[in-house]
Amino acid sequence: MRKVISLVVLLTTILNSNAQNGSNKFTGEDDLGSWFMYFGTNKVAEKWSIHTEAQFRYYETASNFNQLLLRTGMNYHINPDAIATLGYGYIETDPTFIGSLNEANLTEHRIFEQFILKNKVWEFNFEHRYRLEQRFISQTDILSDPEQDLSRTEHRARYRLQVTLPLTDIFFLNFYDEIFINLQNEAFGQNRLYAAVGINVTNNLSMQFGYLKNHFRNTDFDRLQLGFVYNTDLRGIFNKKSK
Repeated sequence: MRKVISLVVLLTTILNSNAQNGSNKFTGEDDLGSWFMYFGTNKVAEKWSIHTEAQFRYYETASNFNQLLLRTGMNYHINPDAIATLGYGYIETDPTFIGSLNEANLTEHRIFEQFILKNKVWEFNFEHRYRLEQRFISQTDILSDPEQDLSRTEHRARYRLQVTLPLTDIFFLNFYDEIFINLQNEAFGQNRLYAAVGINVTNNLSMQFGYLKNHFRNTDFDRLQLGFVYNTDLRGIFNKKSK
C-alpha cells in the first residue's frame, strides 16, 4: 500500500512539473525578453512641454514581438519639482508567445492623467509618479467569429517610486518599483521592479541599460531594457512662429 501511495505521489509531482513547464513554454515565462524605449520632454514654453515616448517590447531578446507602445501628452510644470500631465497612448499587443490563433492581437487607446513630485535626500533623487488610466481595448476573435469585435473599457491606477543616484557627472544608477492597481475585478494587476546603470551622453541625452522583473498574479517575466531619454528645448521655434 505504501508503494502505491508513493507511486501516486511521484506521478502527481511529475505531472505538476510538466504542466508548469508547459505553461511556462506557452507564456514565455522562462525566456529573457527585451524592451527598447525612447522618452522625451520637449519644452515649448516656460511652463509647458510635450511628452513623447515609444516602446518596442519582445518576448525574447530582440525577437518574438510582444507590444508596441506610443504615448504623448501635454505637461504643465507647476514648479521644477511638480509636473501635471494629460496624455494619450496607442498600444498594439500580441498576447501569445507562440503565435497561437486562439487570441488575436489587442488594440488599445489609452487616456491618462499623471502627477509627478520630485525631492532630493542627500545624494538621492526621488521621483513619485501617480497615474490614472482609462483603457479602451479592442480584440477580434479569429477562431469563432472574425467579424466579432470584443471591446471593453478598463480603469487602472499606478504608483511608481523612482530613485536615482549620481555616481559621477557621467554615470548614475537608477531604481524604481511600480505597482498597478485595477479599479475593477481583482485589485492587484502587476508590479515592476527595475535597476539600471545610466550614462549622461550630453546635457540633453542619456541612456540606461537595466533589468526589469515584471510580476503578475500568476506569472513573472524577466526583461532587459535599453532606454534613451532625449529632452529638447523648442521654445525658439514656437517663439518665431508667434511673431
